[in-house]
Amino acid sequence: MPLYDHFHRPLSDIHEWESFHSQWGSCIAADLNRRLPKRFLASAPQHLGPFVSADVAEKELLSLDAGETRNDIPGRSTDDAGIAVAIEKAIYLPPATTLSMPVSFPEEYRVEVRDTLRASRILAVIELVCPGNKDDAESRETFAGKCLSCLAKGIGLVVIDIVTGRLVNLHNWLVNLAKHDAKFEMAGNPPIYTSAYRPVHRNKEDAIDLWMWPLAVGSVLPIVPLALMEFGTVALNLETTYIEACERSRIPE
Repeated sequence: MPLYDHFHRPLSDIHEWESFHSQWGSCIAADLNRRLPKRFLASAPQHLGPFVSADVAEKELLSLDAGETRNDIPGRSTDDAGIAVAIEKAIYLPPATTLSMPVSFPEEYRVEVRDTLRASRILAVIELVCPGNKDDAESRETFAGKCLSCLAKGIGLVVIDIVTGRLVNLHNWLVNLAKHDAKFEMAGNPPIYTSAYRPVHRNKEDAIDLWMWPLAVGSVLPIVPLALMEFGTVALNLETTYIEACERSRIPE
């Protein structure tokens, strides 16, 4: 199946890219779970902007009537009630402040592979780039910095960028942010692409193995390596999961 342009008409008039990204992430996670040992769990958590736990806790506390506790909430188990009471005792409400710096929390679409036998430690991450990641210099540096942070921890990484509405190559931003030589950039600065990164320790030195594929609307998606920290590499068939996501999304109609 050829790669569609999900960010321009006519497809964008009917099918929202947010819905498709979520669907594709779920298909990738399902494909990995079918093939990986049960010890590993792939999931596609979706973050639509910020989740600030302090604000949520404060609002919930303020919404309780006088004398009411979370124990009184219908459907709450005894264990849940105990945890809730412990959380309430630990909550600290700071003094009011007049300083709040503006910041943007873009949507995040990713697939994570975790090791369930090691406290759900993240072994690999697949990032599905969204327009907000490419919006401006600050957003691009934030995304590149997040990717570098994963790699610095030894976490395998794949970046999938099919955002045709922003003509920016975030891999090249990653290379520049890390202050590496231009030879590690993608030639021609292709705006849509996929890239894979494998952190390794080889010959007494740390390194990141790189694989890069420029994409184009109408092209077939590649099979890319997904590195699982300390557990080798598995094949990630982007074409198969993309077809499944399109079928689930009724694309094309």
